[in-house]
Amino acid sequence: MRDIVRESATAGRLVVWEESARDGAQAKTLMPGDFRVRLAREHGAVFGVEGPRHVVFAAGFPAVCAEEFEAVRRVAVETEGQVSAAAVCRGTGADVRQAVASVRGVAHARVLAVVPASEAMARVMTHRGAREALAHGTDLVKTVRDLDEGVAIDLCLADASRADHGLMAEAAGAFTSAGAGTVLLADTVGRQLPRETAEMFDRVAAAAGPGVVLGSHLHNDLGLGLANTVEAVRGGARVVASSWLGLAERSGLVATEQLLFLLAHDPERAAVLLGSAGRAADLWWRAPDLTRLPRIAALVSERTGVPLTVTTPVVGSGVATISTGTPFVDPQLFQPYDPAALLGVEPRIVLTQLASARVVTAVAGRLGHRLDADGARAATAWVKRRAFRTGRAVVDEEHFAAYLDGLARTTGTEDTP
Repeated sequence: MRDIVRESATAGRLVVWEESARDGAQAKTLMPGDFRVRLAREHGAVFGVEGPRHVVFAAGFPAVCAEEFEAVRRVAVETEGQVSAAAVCRGTGADVRQAVASVRGVAHARVLAVVPASEAMARVMTHRGAREALAHGTDLVKTVRDLDEGVAIDLCLADASRADHGLMAEAAGAFTSAGAGTVLLADTVGRQLPRETAEMFDRVAAAAGPGVVLGSHLHNDLGLGLANTVEAVRGGARVVASSWLGLAERSGLVATEQLLFLLAHDPERAAVLLGSAGRAADLWWRAPDLTRLPRIAALVSERTGVPLTVTTPVVGSGVATISTGTPFVDPQLFQPYDPAALLGVEPRIVLTQLASARVVTAVAGRLGHRLDADGARAATAWVKRRAFRTGRAVVDEEHFAAYLDGLARTTGTEDTP
């Protein structure tokens, strides 16, 4: 069997392990099968024909119920050639067999089995010690290899952030020797600091040996999911779990749109970020089409009800907006990147209580009104009063247009074209 995910990772390319349909369910969201298919296709299209080599789409957890099994099966069958579909399962023989059945017969299909790595997690999940629980992971790999040579098997080490590095390295080597594709180290409770993440990946990689492909699954409970994932990539990890809008258990995972944008929008700066891990351009068989990110994020937001806020990075409603005077004069000076060129998001002027006369005049012009100096002062004062009277920062342009119509009719302070 050809494992294109393992091939990509060993060639230094980045593989995104997309979790919004699977771990995202623990964010109290539910994606029906048809939407999972659509999302997987949209995500694969970010990389065009290289979608299967850059995206593992974790389609779901087949053991949950018959409907979940069917949703996973639909993704596997209907997105073949667009992404690499994966079924996720617990580390039991029954779950593994069920997961294999949900994806078998499809090119580049995968199964991810979760096994505990720390002593505390092993006791809770399996009533065994960590060494025994990890040894069982090798049996799971062999089970999948015996069931279907066409399905790749990966392992996720739960609670790796509190586990013994040497023990995980030993287990990762054994998994790989038995036929595993990748081994993901999970900060299951999102407790790690960036330096601790770097240390974990450095130590496990060094002790496991060059044949082991490590990946990351790092939660965001302390707001460090993105920083920790970057540290994993700096340390050589090339399979990274993420989720659209960061959807996942509790505070979520690193957001897919943020991770892709950070590593692709400015190759020179990304190279500095990655340091000795290599040139940023080498991360891609085909660089991601970043203009697709806002559309996909909006689809996920609409389907799940998770809002895109003003301050959501990369895809939020505040991106490329201008509401004050100095940014209006020189917008590029107040942007870390060009939203129009990179994301396809054109700059928008938004009326708020902070608007200067120049901002108000520009919006009036867009609405077909040309204001003289007196009209601009009057309109600016109206905008500020309106904002404070309604208690909302953004002033509705329809109401502003109605005001301008009245201004032109009654005061004569507008210089109409």
